[in-house]
Amino acid sequence: MTHVANARRADGRRADQLRPIRFQNHIAPHATGSTLVEWGNTRVICGVTVDESVPRWMKEQGATGGWITSEYSMLPYSTLTRKPRDSSKGRVDGRSTEIQRLIGRAMRSAVDLEKLGSRTVWIDCDVLQADGGTRTAAITGAQVALSLAVKKLMADGKLTASPLLAAVAAVSVGIVDGLPLLDLCYLEDAGAQVDMNLVMTAAGEFIELQGTGEESTFDETQLAAMLALGKAGIQQLLAAQQAALSTT
Repeated sequence: MTHVANARRADGRRADQLRPIRFQNHIAPHATGSTLVEWGNTRVICGVTVDESVPRWMKEQGATGGWITSEYSMLPYSTLTRKPRDSSKGRVDGRSTEIQRLIGRAMRSAVDLEKLGSRTVWIDCDVLQADGGTRTAAITGAQVALSLAVKKLMADGKLTASPLLAAVAAVSVGIVDGLPLLDLCYLEDAGAQVDMNLVMTAAGEFIELQGTGEESTFDETQLAAMLALGKAGIQQLLAAQQAALSTT
């Protein structure tokens, strides 16, 4: 796979290289925890707020512990052509619904909901600029924002022990012009024969795999190559998250 790793892309990266990633924490002062994740030219604000109650369905079912849910949106100016707000259409579009459910599932996998207590954690992810990988950036940023929120809840005496189980990160991989690539930008994503998103924990466990052939198919060898790229990328993202949290 050396020849693949050494292949150069339009932006000069190697096939196995992430775009530069940076976290700017505490970007939203009124949130319990927040960060702006800048990942290449993709920028997403992730903010966490906490309600000291649980959803009605949990009360009706007698479910214990807390809940984590998410909302995701792309701001009108995040893309080359203006994207109308969901509120102007009177409904959340299917893509946004799918992504916010994915973010919620990913974050719930990282938390002991019993230790969270009888409260709801809201994770809002707003895309300021989109250049591919907005869902993976949202998940990776949400983990940082959630960690900051838990730190504040503990400092405020609302939690006596951290409910965080393992850090979570997400990255895209794909097949472009026959080559497996890590962390697709928009142009690569648009031209990919295969597009896949990996969501994993720091323990090396999968939370979700979303992969599809775009008018193409892929074999086990290509799948193994994409998984290897993705797992290595996840480790780098987890290290970046840890570094971002160590400076707060």
